[in-house]
Amino acid sequence: MAERKPIESWLTDMDGVLMHEGIPVPGADAFIKGLRESGKPFLVLTNNSIYTPRDLHARLQRIGLDVPVANIWTSALATAKFLDSQRPGGTAYVIGEAGLTTALHDIGYILTDADPDYVVLGETRTYSFEALTKAIRLINAGARFIATNPDETGPSAEGALPATGSVAALITKATGREPYFVGKPNPLMMRAGLNAIGAHSETSAMIGDRMDTDILAGLEAGMETFLVLTGLTRAEEVDLHPFRPSWVVDSIADLVELI
Repeated sequence: MAERKPIESWLTDMDGVLMHEGIPVPGADAFIKGLRESGKPFLVLTNNSIYTPRDLHARLQRIGLDVPVANIWTSALATAKFLDSQRPGGTAYVIGEAGLTTALHDIGYILTDADPDYVVLGETRTYSFEALTKAIRLINAGARFIATNPDETGPSAEGALPATGSVAALITKATGREPYFVGKPNPLMMRAGLNAIGAHSETSAMIGDRMDTDILAGLEAGMETFLVLTGLTRAEEVDLHPFRPSWVVDSIADLVELI
């Protein structure tokens, strides 16, 4: 592997890296503390579009992880930034929670079911038949189909939950239209995040627990990548993929000394 420049900024996934089922991963607090004390630019990322950065700041703080609101980057924020660049001041029919609707309101979008420019799909714990039917009809009528991320399932204490990718597949089956996914592994989310903190991919690293989203997104964005084994991907699964992370480590605790 070619020698890379020193790491000057860090991007890290949240679930499976800093926390697991609501419990902080040992070493996560030291890693965040080290980043803040170093003054290096960093972002905590999540493909989940349910929560606003303020919500996530409060949830992380409750478990001892003090991440400033400005250092949290979600697929909802990335989706809003993308739509603002494509069609400023547009309209959207949204299936999602406050994280997504707030992000769209903040860029001046009007949320409507009357001939919207876009149908935007994100996570929600209350997918309704009526809302999905409305989305399908609007897409059939010409609305452009956007989804915050392609994750097919999400974690919970009781087991897997259907996530945006699964519901997007249902809509695609009914309409014949594929969505444009903004979140990981789309490097667009990573590049927009890097731009937000004034960082460059050549001197940035991505930490994640999933080969198919975190590591792939970091790789395609040109960053050094670290796979931690505290989340979904197991060590024996790494070689099943046609690409590899730069490094495989047991947990975020192994990276504190690299800050």
